[in-house]
Amino acid sequence: MDHIARVRTMSIRRLSAAALAIVGAGGVAAVVAAAAVGWIWPGAGFTLLAVLTWWQLDRLLSARERDGRALPARPELYDFDKLNPPMHVEELGGKTLRQMTYVVFDTETTGLKPTAGDEIISIAGVRVVDGEIDEDRPFSRLVDPGMPIPKESIRFHGITDDMVKGEAPVTDVIRDFKDWVGDAVLVAHNAAFDMKFLKLKEEASGVRFDNLVLDTLLLSVFADQDSKNHSLDAMAERMGIDIEGRHTALGDSIATAKVFVRLLEMLEARGVTTLRHAIKGSVKVEDILALDLDF
Repeated sequence: MDHIARVRTMSIRRLSAAALAIVGAGGVAAVVAAAAVGWIWPGAGFTLLAVLTWWQLDRLLSARERDGRALPARPELYDFDKLNPPMHVEELGGKTLRQMTYVVFDTETTGLKPTAGDEIISIAGVRVVDGEIDEDRPFSRLVDPGMPIPKESIRFHGITDDMVKGEAPVTDVIRDFKDWVGDAVLVAHNAAFDMKFLKLKEEASGVRFDNLVLDTLLLSVFADQDSKNHSLDAMAERMGIDIEGRHTALGDSIATAKVFVRLLEMLEARGVTTLRHAIKGSVKVEDILALDLDF
């Protein structure tokens, strides 16, 4: 990975710290060198170096801003502390964690603030049954949000106003999605974000998403505590999973499903073989969220 690519993945905090260190070290060296040769204004070298350094940093930040992979992560909307799920009907029937039926899904939205008017513009999902992903019969729909899609969001997922023009409204699509999901366990990465959008539309759509929910982010922290980065990209890279169609609802659903199947193996290796055990482990992970983890 070249230095530009590395910088694109760095946080703003690390970039700023690196720039400050460069300016500081270079400035000291410039002042010492200028004084040694008798310059009238030793600070000139420091000023020039500072300008050049910040110019280079601005170029790197500009490249980072245009890189979709470097967009800010979704907000962490964890509300699993109130989760006290009943036994799922399949679990009551004696099925293990791997044997159960799941729907792994993802949404694309106009923005990151569901309570401030942002809307779903795409939703997709794939079934996982007995640890096998059914990619041949997915659910994948575009949604007319009833509002213009912000340009900054289009840069992220590539969905334009023309693409959603004439599509069904979110209430219709959500009803179809709920019918397709049935009673399956829902799975998503940073699931609270996607579930928030669905929950806010329950009254308008007339459906309730009372399905049990698993979050691959929380499961990853629970099953792979040695890793510090639990973003979908980082998890897929560690597992050797290629992501096709990143930042599309269907592409991310399939990638998350592949990650989830691998997580099931990791959980089994730790003796986690029931849905309730997996959910309890996920809830305990909330205590870890105070750490500086890159999600």
